[in-house]
Amino acid sequence: MILLAQFVIPLSIAGTAVALPAIAIDLGSASGRLQWIVNGFNVSFAIFTVIWGAVSDRIGYRTAFRAGIALALVGAVGSTLPDSLLWLDAARTLAGIGAAAVLTGAAAILSHAYSGPARARAFAAFGTVNGLGLAAGPALSGLLVGWLGWRGVFAVHAGVLAVALVGSGALPSAGAKRKVGALLDFSALRHPGFAAMTLVPVAGAVSFVSVLTYLPTALQAVHGLRTTTAGLVMLVMTVPVLVAPAAVHGWMRRSGWPTPERVAALALGCGVLGAVGLLTVRPGVGIGWSLLPMVLAGLSFGLPLGVVDGRALEFVPAERSGTAAGVLNLFRIGSEALAVAGFAAALTALLHLRLPAAQAERAAAGQPGFAGTYAGALGWVLAGVAVLVALLAAAFAALTRAADRGRREGSSPRPASFG
Repeated sequence: MILLAQFVIPLSIAGTAVALPAIAIDLGSASGRLQWIVNGFNVSFAIFTVIWGAVSDRIGYRTAFRAGIALALVGAVGSTLPDSLLWLDAARTLAGIGAAAVLTGAAAILSHAYSGPARARAFAAFGTVNGLGLAAGPALSGLLVGWLGWRGVFAVHAGVLAVALVGSGALPSAGAKRKVGALLDFSALRHPGFAAMTLVPVAGAVSFVSVLTYLPTALQAVHGLRTTTAGLVMLVMTVPVLVAPAAVHGWMRRSGWPTPERVAALALGCGVLGAVGLLTVRPGVGIGWSLLPMVLAGLSFGLPLGVVDGRALEFVPAERSGTAAGVLNLFRIGSEALAVAGFAAALTALLHLRLPAAQAERAAAGQPGFAGTYAGALGWVLAGVAVLVALLAAAFAALTRAADRGRREGSSPRPASFG
């Protein structure tokens, strides 16, 4: 039941944007409210992940987990009913608040219930479900829009959550595991090795998650693809997220060259090249030219997926690992929310500079007739993505060198304290 409920979260993050053109036809294309269907979920999810972490310590992990499922279920049901964008925005925001409790509660329950190899297997399954939901989100949502309409996407979410809510009643109670204190302690960032690793998921949010969210709309706007087809094309970008972690694990077992830092550096390079390559999403340029850049964008997220957390926590004292993991997840989830919102805001602003307001809103929704203008605006945003990821790569390199200098000078990779 934990994994079933968890599956809906990445599905919501990755798949909702595919339905935006269909939603715009039914409820209107006011760009701010339309984009908040995606941003409302992501922003509330990021903010409340921290809040629910503290709340679950007080009320118990199972209680928080089930409350999250209930809130997400209400949000999903509410998302099937609206007759206005404002209503749908509110429903998606509520679903994001619930999803945050599902994530924090699920991770805490697994950590509480398992130990040793069993815990490793549990979290491996947890990570696999997250990757599967992220990878399947655009394609599955595209198919559901084609079969059931956009309301059907949220109806399926509601059905899965309802089953999970009923089944979660059998979960064992799990109370607080740590002393209640400050929400987060950022002192772990004082170690350059840990700080370097926090930049890797931030770069992945910029190079992959933001692009994953809005590329389906771009494919519809620029190439005229149907929603179902656009979702299926996105498998080119998402399948590497599933394949890369296992490939990296096998590579690291067979060879001593691919350290976590080198894998992360390779991923950062893929992020820059992928964003530059996606400048080929233009009228008159075959979609085949965009496939390799889509693979690179997927690798920018998938390559470090199985190595970042473990490596980051090597730089902190064992007794501070939980707090440090919270900081890392805040950077990961918060950057995803900000990257998606920033991508949408920049794209919408550029369209409004080039088109009258009413036309800009239709263009932002992926409606036909604006292929050249949309592609031009998208190109500038992708150029910004490439520059930002390159800057993050430079910062990562500088911090990694600082950590290496510390080790050579005799510093322990797991410092005794950050005080």
